[in-house]
Amino acid sequence: MSEKEMNSYRLTSMEEPTDEMLSQLMKEVAEEAKCKSEEAHRKFFTELRTAARVQRREVARKQQRMEKCKTDNDNE
Repeated sequence: MSEKEMNSYRLTSMEEPTDEMLSQLMKEVAEEAKCKSEEAHRKFFTELRTAARVQRREVARKQQRMEKCKTDNDNE
């Protein structure tokens, strides 16, 4: 099936798609869905790693403040 035929077909038309058209449409949709899924997966884990780094920094800061308070109290 030519690309021109595929591009000219609309699912809203009154004619049913041929098996070949339907197969090609399904293949293209599956490829697009896979790409979007992989992109979402990468983005999710990138954001998760960023959030983990931020939380580790925050915990380290809190631990430093607690140690400073403990040291200050021990010196009194």
